[in-house]
Amino acid sequence: MSCNNNSSGDYDETLPVPAAFNISAPSQIMFKVEAVYPHDPTAFTQGLEMHNGKLYEGTGELGKSRLRVVDLKTGVSEKDHLIKDNTIFGEGITILNDKLYQLTWQNNKIFVYDLNDITTPVNTINWSREGWGITNDGTHLIISDGTSKIYYVQPHENGMEMKIIKILTVINNMGEVKELNELELINGFLYANVWFSDDILKIDTSNGHVVGVLNMKGLLKQYDPGTAISPEAVLNGIAYDSVANKMYITGKKWPKLFEISFQ
Repeated sequence: MSCNNNSSGDYDETLPVPAAFNISAPSQIMFKVEAVYPHDPTAFTQGLEMHNGKLYEGTGELGKSRLRVVDLKTGVSEKDHLIKDNTIFGEGITILNDKLYQLTWQNNKIFVYDLNDITTPVNTINWSREGWGITNDGTHLIISDGTSKIYYVQPHENGMEMKIIKILTVINNMGEVKELNELELINGFLYANVWFSDDILKIDTSNGHVVGVLNMKGLLKQYDPGTAISPEAVLNGIAYDSVANKMYITGKKWPKLFEISFQ
């Protein structure tokens, strides 16, 4: 919020005050759709992860939150774990040191699974904030909570609160960018969905500056024009295969998943 202390009466307080951050506007990142795959249109996608050639997906909604291992080419679940607690709303996922971490939205819990068995958590960790998106840098969990803040966290294995070691504030040339959702770390840059936005942001992890934007507006309609989707079926889900150098994106209840490359 901006304020104005000019009492002369010559300032129209209904006009927005542009934020002066001395940051260049982010560049538009061009991309190419390399392949289109089927995606479960009932999956309220909250987290997407590629690991050893397998696609992992975490979904949300009360009573429907799941953790799945999905066949990329068919969209069919090979393994499927339904969280039976109807008070849990599942959110983002990430894999670190052969453990899968699954956020919850407002339950202040992070479920930890062994990759060999996603049916039962081996640990539950306390998290004092909302859980939206999560990724990792090989050492730390990187978590969004729906604000402009990104938290770098040292994971604990004893079920206690985790230690926050760094907080990154995401900003562009207009100010702080809020409602950051699903996250993915790709070649040192953080990529983030923004809730109810068609954009994927590219964020410099050294300072939180948004340096690039991928605009996905109209993507689903272009490749599946006959599909009618609900207003909540927004772009959400970023996965990166570092071995094959491939990026995958989808949305909540989207019938398609896209493999893209940067141009």
